[in-house]
Amino acid sequence: MEAKEVVEDIRDYCLENADAEVVKKYSTYFREGYDAYGLTHEKISFIVKKVLNIPNMYPDLIFEIADLLIKSGKYEETSIAILLVASLKKQFGNKIFKEISNWFTYGIKNWAHCDSLCTELISPLLINSDISLKDLESWKTSKNKYQRRSIPVSLIKLLSHKYDINKLLNFIDSMMLDKAREVHQGLGWFLREAWTKDKQKVEPFLIKWKDKSIRLIYQYAQERMTKEEKEKFRKEKRKETENLSTDLETTN
Repeated sequence: MEAKEVVEDIRDYCLENADAEVVKKYSTYFREGYDAYGLTHEKISFIVKKVLNIPNMYPDLIFEIADLLIKSGKYEETSIAILLVASLKKQFGNKIFKEISNWFTYGIKNWAHCDSLCTELISPLLINSDISLKDLESWKTSKNKYQRRSIPVSLIKLLSHKYDINKLLNFIDSMMLDKAREVHQGLGWFLREAWTKDKQKVEPFLIKWKDKSIRLIYQYAQERMTKEEKEKFRKEKRKETENLSTDLETTN
């Protein structure tokens, strides 16, 4: 069976199981648009298993199918592609990394697929040493904000696998002035989990950036903190404001 035939069957299945109510339900979570059929998670899982059970479904064919699906722009097709390739992660780590690096140029266009890619593929590749942090270095300056977001999100799972938190903090350090909201959310999410894991190592990092970084990062990072704990990371007033207040007090 050729890749195009499998993709056609997948699309027929998606159309047969489309549900406008599901589209309406989830579209509110996507600020930049949600082009979807309206499949439930169960329906997506079903078609993924069905494809993987096709006789002679060899790895190169899976990569070819995934590439065609990713390029379509349909939400579920990208989800299916990620899950299909995830079935190969124990055998083809390096090849997978090269493939998904390309996906960001034409297929990963929302936070959900970015995070799914991190959970299903990038984090496991890091944990299994198929790739290293060095392989993600160039992603920090990618034009695709979701490729940049994928860095902190991929590091979250590493916190449970004896990775040095200081090393991870150093790795995201240069990203703390990123301009994109989605990246801020990813950084804050990672910092929240890292702080929960080891407050002593994370708090100096939070103090270092509290007056420079966007506050959205800190809103996410502080979600599990008490009011008293949050106080340490409150942004200082600008020096000009402080000087003005001092001058006014002196004048009065």
